[in-house]
Amino acid sequence: MAYEPRRHSSGVLNLTPLIDIVFLLLVFFMLTAHFIEEERIDIRLPQASSSDPLPDERYVTVTLAPDGRLLVDGIATDMAELAEVLRGALHSLGKQFVRLKGDRQADFGQAVQIIDAARLAGAEALDIQTEKP
Repeated sequence: MAYEPRRHSSGVLNLTPLIDIVFLLLVFFMLTAHFIEEERIDIRLPQASSSDPLPDERYVTVTLAPDGRLLVDGIATDMAELAEVLRGALHSLGKQFVRLKGDRQADFGQAVQIIDAARLAGAEALDIQTEKP
């Protein structure tokens, strides 16, 4: 009977399959991630010497462009459904206040409609965003 010497296995792990899986997961998440592109409007805010910076975490921002376009937290909407969109944003995100960010040349009548929609949506308060001169 022939005696075979015991083979010693090396303690090195092959990491190639693990690295392959990590790269596949990285590619998968990069391809399936939903990238939100927020619409941007060039706004020239009205000036006020008493303006103070406020934290954004408790506010839903409504942007009113000079041409009448509306954005609620960067998402385009129209005046007819503004109250519903604000109600949903206030309640689902746990926010309490509405911030109106309107251009100097924006229609004052639309600003009043936005204030009314914010009240109907249940906002505790409404701020008008300005900039210091």
